[in-house]
Amino acid sequence: MKSLLIGVVLILVVGLGGFAYRNAVEHPSRPIACPVDAKVCPDGTAVARVGTTCDFPACPAPNVSLADAAIAFALPAGFAATASPDAATVAAYAATVASLTAPSEIIIRRYLLDASSTALAVIQETALGMASGAPLPATAFTSTTLGTHRFTVAAIGRFEGVVDTAYYLSRGQDVLRFDAVDQGVANWTDPGLKVSGLPANAALRVLLATLQGD
Repeated sequence: MKSLLIGVVLILVVGLGGFAYRNAVEHPSRPIACPVDAKVCPDGTAVARVGTTCDFPACPAPNVSLADAAIAFALPAGFAATASPDAATVAAYAATVASLTAPSEIIIRRYLLDASSTALAVIQETALGMASGAPLPATAFTSTTLGTHRFTVAAIGRFEGVVDTAYYLSRGQDVLRFDAVDQGVANWTDPGLKVSGLPANAALRVLLATLQGD
């Protein structure tokens, strides 16, 4: 009886081994063929799918992806990440220009919308004058289209050489605010000052033109 049992086990082992060998010969492992599509990064470069999962890799610098805000963009040359100034900030970048005693900055903030709030209300509540701290008048707002998005632009103010301009992007669940804070502006009191030509403001407009995300 014992010999019979051993024989049955041996037959099963040999049979399974033969099946595995035949399967390996007839169905050898094949390399994974990923789709040939490509993801276009904010700066215009493209990346192809890689690996066994065929996922897209992260876009290389100067491209930046902010998962918390669900956006991506190309960071302009001459700017590097810096400390966040407040809890609403999701990212901040300072100009790396040696001639500036106080670096100009680009600051990105995110405000969530609750059931009783609207994008317009959030913009009005957070667009406060730099010097007064009071809500801005309607004349302080304009709008502009950069890249594929339309922004509400708020002239936050000018004070002691600092010029702050905010670009608001309204979305379904939140409002993003992009600030260009230009510091050390010698002619900040000049009514004819072209704010869009200031270093941080010009760099932010370039960044917003590459912005990806709904």
